Amino acid sequence: MMKTYKMYYKSPIGLIEIIGTNEAIYSILFSEEDITEEFLLEETPSVVKACYTQLDEYFKGYRRNFSFPYALEGTGFQRTVWEALKEIPYAEKRSYKDIAISIGNEKATRAVGNANGKNRLSIVLPCHRVIGSNGKLTGYAGGQWRKEWLLQHEHTYFEEQGNNERKIY
Repeated sequence: MMKTYKMYYKSPIGLIEIIGTNEAIYSILFSEEDITEEFLLEETPSVVKACYTQLDEYFKGYRRNFSFPYALEGTGFQRTVWEALKEIPYAEKRSYKDIAISIGNEKATRAVGNANGKNRLSIVLPCHRVIGSNGKLTGYAGGQWRKEWLLQHEHTYFEEQGNNERKIY
């Protein structure tokens, strides 16, 4: 069995638990734990450190895409949906039906929603960008208020990009 490492990132909207190995990240989820330290150890693998750094850059408005390796653990259908999430551009939204159509299964709207809810790589696979067909925000495993915050965050930094000298990844 591969050794896993856990690290916590204190985001503006709560603690995020990062779980990974030497090879890949397996989970990035909001946590309700009461952790005061981040567990950055000498032995923490570079992939886990890269995830932490890239999340920090995302929350500071410098990063839109993630480049560390991650592993998708789920059914074939779930992995197809999660891959489709990566195609939603930064600061844009898509409906569950849009995702179903994009994977060639227009009638799978409900199944897309179910797969979206099982996404273990929050923010990196941007399930927060998926909304209802009526344009309203729908459920989010991290809490709907976080979904709203993330969408506003991306919109704000997307709008500022033209007036900014920052390097964006």
